[in-house]
Amino acid sequence: MTFEPRTAIVTAADSGIGRAVAVALAEAGMDVGITWHTDSEGAELTAKEVRERGRRAEVAQLDTTRLESCGDVVDDLAERLRGLDVFVNNAGTGDNAPFLDMTLDQWKHTVRTDLDGAFVCLQRAARQMVAAGNGGRIIAVTSVHEHQPRVGSAAYDAAKHGLGGLVKTIALELAPQGITANCVAPGEIATPMTGQTDEDPHTTNRPGVPVGRPGDAREIAAVVAFLASSAASYVNGASWPVDGGMLLMGPQAGSHITSDDWRSASSH
Repeated sequence: MTFEPRTAIVTAADSGIGRAVAVALAEAGMDVGITWHTDSEGAELTAKEVRERGRRAEVAQLDTTRLESCGDVVDDLAERLRGLDVFVNNAGTGDNAPFLDMTLDQWKHTVRTDLDGAFVCLQRAARQMVAAGNGGRIIAVTSVHEHQPRVGSAAYDAAKHGLGGLVKTIALELAPQGITANCVAPGEIATPMTGQTDEDPHTTNRPGVPVGRPGDAREIAAVVAFLASSAASYVNGASWPVDGGMLLMGPQAGSHITSDDWRSASSH
């Protein structure tokens, strides 16, 4: 079976990584469903960029903490797009607090958004693909902290580890239907989530990242677009760190290292 993706849904595509992914998939020839949580204007700007590339865009609000209804949004967008070939689970949040100080509400908010809601949306998307019988691509945007923990991020780390495990299970179970499932695990990316809206990451110094800077959202989108394509037909159950080599430095690296001294062999 030759997989030719024509339709995609990207959650939280109103800015940052989600917007870049939606645009990249449109450039690859897909009509795109775009969801937003609080920024409807941002979602419309993303839709405008998709349409400027000659593709259809459908927009819907999605709150992944509303477990009883968030799956219906996926079904509605799939119906409006007349199919669903690619689903990119990008929606997420994070409550930061030391483990001893984290409240149950903080824990529940992060896990509900990043894992519980993801389960519901991924399941609905997968059911659409199985019913259509044309194969599909499921891609979850996780984090480098799917692989390594970070101090002060207990709920976020747990949710992203869990999402990575969920995607691996999906990969095992849905492969016979021609559906692959993979994760993309970004490091620090210059987006609104990291307080770097409209910032050129090439001008920011990050000694704790081997390439020396944060990433650009389009660098994440390029990997997602590959995984969504027919060329990635043998990639399944993988998690792709896109972090400039940050994971090589250990989980507390990235913005926490403020000197380039580590680059010299004489300093070790």
